[in-house]
Amino acid sequence: MVQFEKPDVEQFFQTLSVQNFTVSPDEKQLVISTNLNGHYNLWALDLPNQFPYPLTFNNQVANVLSYSKNGEFIVTGFDRDGDENTQLYALPPQGGKLVPLRIQEGERHGFAYLTEDGKRLYYFSTNGNKTYFNNYVYDLETDTEELLLEGSEAPTIIVSVSPKEDSFVSKKQFGNTNSLAYVHMDGESYLITPKTDEQHTVTDIVYTSNTKIYFLTNYDSDLTYLAKYDLETKSFEVVLQLEKEDFASLSFCKKDQLLYIVGSYGVEDRLYQYILDSGELNTINKPASIIEKLVVAKSGNLYAQGRSSTRPGNVFVSRDKGQSWDELTRFRVPGVRDEDLVEPEVVNYASFDGLEIEALFFKAKEESSNGHVILWPHGGPQSLERKWYRTMFQFLLNRGYSIFAPNFRGSSNYGLKFMKMVEGDWGHGPRLDNLEGIEWLIKNGYAESDKVLLLGGSYGGYMALLLHGRHADKFKAVVDIFGPSNLFSFIESVPEFWKPFMEQWVGDPEKDRERLTKDSPITYLDGMTKPMLVIQGANDPRVVQKESDQIVAALREQGREVEYIVLEDEGHGFSKKQNEILVYSKMLEFFERHVFVETAVK
Repeated sequence: MVQFEKPDVEQFFQTLSVQNFTVSPDEKQLVISTNLNGHYNLWALDLPNQFPYPLTFNNQVANVLSYSKNGEFIVTGFDRDGDENTQLYALPPQGGKLVPLRIQEGERHGFAYLTEDGKRLYYFSTNGNKTYFNNYVYDLETDTEELLLEGSEAPTIIVSVSPKEDSFVSKKQFGNTNSLAYVHMDGESYLITPKTDEQHTVTDIVYTSNTKIYFLTNYDSDLTYLAKYDLETKSFEVVLQLEKEDFASLSFCKKDQLLYIVGSYGVEDRLYQYILDSGELNTINKPASIIEKLVVAKSGNLYAQGRSSTRPGNVFVSRDKGQSWDELTRFRVPGVRDEDLVEPEVVNYASFDGLEIEALFFKAKEESSNGHVILWPHGGPQSLERKWYRTMFQFLLNRGYSIFAPNFRGSSNYGLKFMKMVEGDWGHGPRLDNLEGIEWLIKNGYAESDKVLLLGGSYGGYMALLLHGRHADKFKAVVDIFGPSNLFSFIESVPEFWKPFMEQWVGDPEKDRERLTKDSPITYLDGMTKPMLVIQGANDPRVVQKESDQIVAALREQGREVEYIVLEDEGHGFSKKQNEILVYSKMLEFFERHVFVETAVK
């Protein structure tokens, strides 16, 4: 009888995924950013055929991807190996050489809008204003540009332009929980939410006509809802507000005069259709648990990029307004049956102060379980863990590790008040939420107290370091992926346009010195007694290499066991297959060394 080995790490990390997409105006070409050759490049499918062919060969993630309305070219943007300095290019539909639109070494550019005729590009840039951004309109025909708006007070970007280009909307981003939007017309600027001293956010913004703007906001509310601004009357109106729903994105269908809205309360999305004339709201089918991007074609067809716990990112199309969906790409985990992948259980527990925390528990299959549970504090911190595919999760589950992912205080998608709970409190409340989660697992039979491991990235890496330093007795081994180790040096080293909101988000190095010292992992070197693996991208602009260098050096000086991997061609994440395979192979080796060696000794 033929025996087949269990899939190895490399097999899981051969999984392909769609990272971004766009569709030609005639819907004959689908362009996707995917890693078919081990690196992210742009590939195309000539619909209805589904065999892809390459458009670019630069081996970089497409941070920007949008088809011109006349179908003549594609606007795209790439950084260099994760440095986040995006440069803007034009690409012909057949692919080939990228034509620079707005590029400048060491600066970053953001796409805002390309006019219907494809002649004018609206964008924002750090060029001339590294802290607050400048906003420009660039004429592709004459190769000239005009400065439209200088950012001030907070990072300021153009987010939407009227059909006649006689007005535009900009947003000032004071932080993740505080943003204001202004419409600019006739030389004047108008706030599109009523004036208030209470912090709130404005997110997706669309013009449905030259005088009507629909947008998402949580002004005077804990949850995000649909609102409208009338440019003729200069008036704000609440349009649609649902109980227990936090709207996340907004797309306009001109043909059918309706809006598609993604609702995102908690760990799974919902999809709605709002008819402008009647105000009718319909819940429609979604093609995946999480909707990451929607594109509405001129025909009214709806294209979606989405992923689920056991399915990587794919692109889908609906030709009947969301009633049914066809899958245009079909990426799966190669060599692994769907039934061998794990869907999470959604659980809830009360934290130390009674606050309810929602979490995902991925339970390893009985036949492969080694009895160990990995605590995964997510990044952000104002993000969350959801029912979306993570190759890292599924290969660890396949190797017998269960995973616990709590959405501790500060997580997004649970309302503004919950999200703000981490601001000025990076190391107390969220830390105790994670600890209470471990205790809940043990009390309810999900984990054994001596079989808990710790793994986190970004803020989750910070939390892994902090939990290790203060509560090492809870864990057998720890993995930190580009986590801040010292809040003072972290505040100093973040990108310039983050600095205006660092005081609210993390704290002030002078006024909050005592708290920041208490919440910095490097304060607790003596407590970091368990084996540790640290992983860092050399080009990371958010959590610079110094954050990992200093904690590793300090621990090694004390003779502690620390393994350290620095990836020279990555930033705040992993975009290259060979790097993913290297990192996660090392991670698996690290965990298994400290799980199975100890088990054998016992």
